[in-house]
Amino acid sequence: MAQSAESPQEGLWLFGYGEDHRGTPSSPGRVVTLISHSHFLTLHPNLKPPPRPSPVWGAAYHIPPEHVSEVRSYLDIREINGYSIQYTPFQPADLTLPVLGECMVYIGLPENPQFLGVQDPDELARHIWKSKGPSGENKEYLFMLEEALNGLGNGAGDEHVRDVAGRVREVRQLVEGGANNGKVAEEVIKGEIGRVKSGSNSHEQEETEKLEPKSTS
Repeated sequence: MAQSAESPQEGLWLFGYGEDHRGTPSSPGRVVTLISHSHFLTLHPNLKPPPRPSPVWGAAYHIPPEHVSEVRSYLDIREINGYSIQYTPFQPADLTLPVLGECMVYIGLPENPQFLGVQDPDELARHIWKSKGPSGENKEYLFMLEEALNGLGNGAGDEHVRDVAGRVREVRQLVEGGANNGKVAEEVIKGEIGRVKSGSNSHEQEETEKLEPKSTS
């Protein structure tokens, strides 16, 4: 039987799928968000739809009743720039556990001005490589996200995050290879020298502060 996301007696269930973004208002980084499967297909009209949406891996956090108000207030302030509250079912990796019928999640919706849309994946990799802000480097966010997703359970991970992380590592190799020549390194970042190895994943769209909208059911 499905459980509710929030109740006075049981507290709140919160779905997390990313961390802080790494960038500045003048040079924003890229972090993940989620979009509906149906909207995802409108952004990729030439993409053959899969028989069903692929699962989105993340972690569900239980907030005890006595801390719900405090946590909600904190998250509403933290996530107010670009995120809206939505509710989604959550299936634990242990299939013997019940489905959480309404797990609260903060999502950057496509109508938000922060939403960037489809972006060339090689350009995206170069942008992530050079972006940084008070929270740290954008590439660090990406590598930590990749590691966290891969560690969630059997079959966990995300194809697109893995693909983008691989492209950023290619940029790193090119930049470090030209480290003794500042002009060469700068041209690599600008995309004027070398092309980051392309992958087969066609699921690339971004937000100004969101790396990849993942489709959900």
